[in-house]
This record gives sequence, C-alpha cells and structure tokens, in this order.
Amino acid sequence: MTTHQDIGCGASGADDPSVAIADRLKRFATEFDARLAEYLGAFRDIPSELQEAMRYSALAPGKRVRPYLVVRCCELVGGRRADAWAPAAAVECVHAFSLIHDDLPAMDDDDLRRGRPTCHKQFGEALAILAGDALVVFAFELLATRMADPALAAAMVAELAGSAGGAGMIGGQAADILGESRPPEATLAAYIHDRKTASLFAAACRMGARAGRASPELIALLGGYGADLGRAFQIADDLLDLTATAQTLGKDCGKDERRGKQTFPRCVGREASRQAAQEAVQRAVSGLLRFGAAAYDLRELAAYVVHRNY
Repeated sequence: MTTHQDIGCGASGADDPSVAIADRLKRFATEFDARLAEYLGAFRDIPSELQEAMRYSALAPGKRVRPYLVVRCCELVGGRRADAWAPAAAVECVHAFSLIHDDLPAMDDDDLRRGRPTCHKQFGEALAILAGDALVVFAFELLATRMADPALAAAMVAELAGSAGGAGMIGGQAADILGESRPPEATLAAYIHDRKTASLFAAACRMGARAGRASPELIALLGGYGADLGRAFQIADDLLDLTATAQTLGKDCGKDERRGKQTFPRCVGREASRQAAQEAVQRAVSGLLRFGAAAYDLRELAAYVVHRNY
C-alpha cells in the first residue's frame, strides 16, 4: 500500500506556492498537447478529412483540467508521469467526443466552442458525428495498446467506460435534454451534474491513481476529490452561462436559461448556487488532507474552478 511517506510531488514542484494554478495548467497543456498530437498522428489509414476534424476538436485550445488530474493523481501516489500519459489522453479524447456531440443541432445546438466554430460548423454534421465517434473509440484503443500491463489496461477501460456510458456522462446528457421539459428541480440538476460532469472528473482521478499503482483506499479517496471538483466545476459553468460573455467564455452564453435547462441557478438561485459550489470545493479540499503539501496544486485547482471568469 502507498503510504503518506511514499507520496510525493514528482518532478512537477506541485507544492511550490509561488506558481499560480493557471500558469501550471498552461505549462501542462503545452506538454500534454504535444503528447496528444503524437498519439493522434499515429492514428493512421483513416480519411484525411476525418483526421482533420478529430484533431480540430481534440487539440482545440483548452485548460486540459481532466488530463492534468490524471497525471497529477498518478504522481501524487508515487507514480511516474510517463505512465499517466496514455490514460490522460484517453480521458481527453472522451471529453472531446462529448463536446462535439453536445454541440450538435440535435443536442445543445451551439455554434462556438473554445472561441472557434464548433466541429459541425467547421466540417458539417456528418463528419462531426464521425469525428466524435472516432475519438471515443480511439480513447479505448489508447488504453488497450499503450499500457504494458494487460490487467491495468482492462481496469482503466472499465473505469473510463463506466464513467462515460449510460450510467455516467452520456446518461447525464440524456437527463439534461429530457429535463428541459420539466419544472426546475434541484435534485434533478444534481443528478445531471453528477453524471454529466463529475463522473469523468472522478474517473480521471481514479485512473491517475491506478496508473500510480495506488491502494484501493487512495483510489477511492482521489475519486471522491474528483467528483466534488466536478460538481463545483459544473455549478460554476452554470453561473458563467448567466454572467459571462461569448468573447470571454469562448462559447454562446445564456442558452441554458433560454432552453429551460436544469441548472443550479435556475433551481435554487445564484447565491445558493455559489454556496453549493463552495461547499463542494471544501469537500474536495478536505479529501486531500492526508497528502499534505504534495497536493497543494490540487487544492488550488479546486478554488480556481469556482473563481475563474472565463
């Protein structure tokens, strides 16, 4: 079992308070994007237009919070960063797939994503659907072919499939769409948040811990952190949809309210939503106490997701 004495910061200097979490994410994104581009470049013998659409969405500018969680949770339990790249890329490919499909006219019908035209606006609906399909399949190909330990690869596949499937992210998206025809209901909004967003955050943390060969106790502990982080992240997103601009947020704003989405602000009001986000952050931070200074950046990340304004 990994003990407190075994837990360290890896080579990332994560306990250095002089480095802001936003700067850490930027530096990490540069390193991660190079790895992801390399993986996608090895995905050969497919139509060039399809590969272009995949790369357009998967490599679009972003903070890479989910892959950051994979890598840092691996390091936090004493693992090597090199062992976390494949699962980190797999998580980001699933996330990119979800964004492509969420933006489609039959779903949330968005024209902008990360400050650029959405995939279906750039390449057409059919190619966008296929790019999303190819990315989610590629995620599991990465886990199956880029991990040396077959048992660990199988555990990663099960983890990611469970968090992304009908009982996780995709189920949450279904509940999100179906909830548009219902009156505001806080328990339904929480259900949607847990599946649509928190499930993939939790899986990212658990997959990182698995990559670092953590004990079941630490895997569960970090998964709990990820779930609460995801809840805070989604509530903050709900609030930003009401208060931010398309220019700062990089996507259309105000659509949740116009479509009658089951969001925390609609269900309980803005102030109660801010309080719920802060409570989720406090739960997330409390779950990291046993890691001490080594988890400084993850504690800062929890605060960052609710105070970001873009």
